[in-house]
Amino acid sequence: MLKALWKERVLAESENTILIEGNHYFPPGDVKEEYLVESEHRTTCPWKGLAHYYHLRAGEDHSENAVWSYPEPKEKARQITGYYAFGKDVIVEGS
Repeated sequence: MLKALWKERVLAESENTILIEGNHYFPPGDVKEEYLVESEHRTTCPWKGLAHYYHLRAGEDHSENAVWSYPEPKEKARQITGYYAFGKDVIVEGS
């Protein structure tokens, strides 16, 4: 079971992550979306497509653009449609 942790909060827990380029992508049903606030920030990956970013918010704690997802990835990345990956300030641990 893998966990995504931020400021002692469990953001996600899953046995069904997909590992791509060193990042674990968590299924949407295993992520606590109440901590996510949609950002206007976007990036493009040549083979995955357009990534949408989210800020983390909980009380007075926040982390800008710390989470991303591919709502409509390119064909080669279809398996991560809607999955979330975590970046800065988030620790993914477990086995």
